[in-house]
Amino acid sequence: MIIKNVKIYTEEKSFREGSIFIQNGAFCAESDADDTEVFDGKGCYAIPGLIDLHFHGCAGYDFCDGTTEALDKISEYEAAAGITGISPATMTLPFDELEHILRTAYEYQSSQQSLAADQNHTENTAASGCCHGADLIGINMEGPFISSTKKGAQDPRHILQCDVKTARKFINSSGGLVKFIGIAPEENPDYLEFIAQLKDQVNISLAHTNADYDTAMSAFGAGANHAVHLYNAMPPFTHRSPGVVGAVADSPHVYAELICDGVHIHPSVVRATFRMLGEDRIIFISDSMRATGMPDGRYTLGGLDVDLKDNRVTLVSDGALAGSASNLMQCMRTAVTQMGIPLETAVACAAVNPAKCLGVYDSRGSITIGKKADVVLLDGSLKTAAVIKDGIKIR
Repeated sequence: MIIKNVKIYTEEKSFREGSIFIQNGAFCAESDADDTEVFDGKGCYAIPGLIDLHFHGCAGYDFCDGTTEALDKISEYEAAAGITGISPATMTLPFDELEHILRTAYEYQSSQQSLAADQNHTENTAASGCCHGADLIGINMEGPFISSTKKGAQDPRHILQCDVKTARKFINSSGGLVKFIGIAPEENPDYLEFIAQLKDQVNISLAHTNADYDTAMSAFGAGANHAVHLYNAMPPFTHRSPGVVGAVADSPHVYAELICDGVHIHPSVVRATFRMLGEDRIIFISDSMRATGMPDGRYTLGGLDVDLKDNRVTLVSDGALAGSASNLMQCMRTAVTQMGIPLETAVACAAVNPAKCLGVYDSRGSITIGKKADVVLLDGSLKTAAVIKDGIKIR
């Protein structure tokens, strides 16, 4: 495939006019391209497929449904939206349910990989839809090792103290797909040992935590390296009590998730966060749940009833925010059009940085020779004009 007449996003985080060349599902040099299919990009922006490393569901389905059907529908929706790599998040649920969800995800990923390896996968895809969906490349364990004080839309009945043996059971059940485990260090006396034992296997996040600055700094100093949806479900950032946000700012190795749906964080705070952390440490996430792509109404999240109205999802019980109803492409677009974030920076935060954080930048996250040919074309209004996954146009 040759995609001509596009503005190509480069590894230098800028755009250049030119053509993209694809052979056998990967980006290639012009001399190696299969020129049997030529696609006119009509001056669109060409960006790498986005990667959402924290979301719960969409299109009426949730990752924690724990079914192949849910994973298929989620994968198809995300890919059609231009999100070609996914690392969905768990909720705070009973241990046995979480193990089932993780095993199902591992089996699903194995089937995706088997289908992709099939020499005739393009024909098989038409029948199954699997390879036309987003690749399952990780799992983000947002729960169950969280704080009841900052539980948000998580069910407090199933909160656990962080425990190395339990965490390793989760990792094993997922076949190594678990890439992030969130903890609330202030609730767990052995958090330093937990981090020391697991930091070389997974990313340790601070998630749904009421930790003060000193506790958060202690966790980051021990090797925790990630902050789940910065500002949300954590103490506020104030001039005398900087909390987790201040600790993230003072820990250069820590990535921070931001939900740029226009509901969770004020645009001014988003801009201030870029000035504080810099663009290389910020990862856009959607935190989307099953109501994403669906009409207003009542849904569930982690077994709790929620209402969607006017792009805002809230718990029925107390009105707390309960995830978002925007996919990652919509969040990236909102960051650019409503928050003043340059497109070049927004693409880095939605594709490059998550790939690096997940440890998959060698194979995805940029339009580079040898990487997977996942590319999204955006028109002048940043609407999705086409999605090419593994060198196949799926939208």
